[in-house]
Amino acid sequence: MNRSLLRLLPAVAAVAALVPAALAVGGPAPEGKASLPDLDQETPTGLVLTKARGGWRLGFDSAVRNIGAGPLIIDGARPEPGVETMSADQVIVNEGSPRTVVPGVGELRYVRSPDHRHWHLLGFDRYELRRAGSGETVVADRKTGFCLGDRYPVRTLPLAGKPLEPKYRSRCGLDRPGLLGIREGISVGYGDDYSANLEGQYLPLNGLRPGRYVLVHVANAGRRIVESSYENNASSVLLRLRRRGGEPKMRILGVCSDTEHCTAER
Repeated sequence: MNRSLLRLLPAVAAVAALVPAALAVGGPAPEGKASLPDLDQETPTGLVLTKARGGWRLGFDSAVRNIGAGPLIIDGARPEPGVETMSADQVIVNEGSPRTVVPGVGELRYVRSPDHRHWHLLGFDRYELRRAGSGETVVADRKTGFCLGDRYPVRTLPLAGKPLEPKYRSRCGLDRPGLLGIREGISVGYGDDYSANLEGQYLPLNGLRPGRYVLVHVANAGRRIVESSYENNASSVLLRLRRRGGEPKMRILGVCSDTEHCTAER
């Protein structure tokens, strides 16, 4: 099987999945072509070592952009305020046909932290520090979730479906824990980004021995969100950690896009 056919398989499977999804919500299968999002995990940047309560940690910026043909639209809903989480459904735009709903692609939870107080889509992006060579995960993130939105424009690619202005600019129900429903998303040609050391934007380094490690960022790791391609959902950085006078020191050895396995030193 050639590479071009292999690259099309995720998209074919995604479109095929739309038929049972449409039936599940009581509507007919879409006749038009589905305009699917394509989540592109940008490489981790802004790596910084910071001493905080409990020890040293590795902070980093992260960003996920949508370079697909259609927007990522997430609708959250719950039956009553006593239910802690909203069920997250994905709304897919179809050319010349009604929109399709893919139910149960995730969950949203209202999060209170020093940095923010709003509704987060859980597990949208995952961060790990892995041992170089073996690929063993030694530290995993504890981030509570993501408030999706059009936070920055994509300027490096011409994208036909990009709106002139950001569309998803809500604050994800800021200070509104009683909401029963909410919509979040990322338009074509826009991305959602977070700065180092914000809530969950770091990994603790306690107990790690000196050596080479790979910092991995993966968007939509469980592939519950339907996309046109999953080949660009991960990026990574190869780095070396050392100790000097009790303090960790870091050197970046390589930066790798579209892969979890950064092995080549630059």
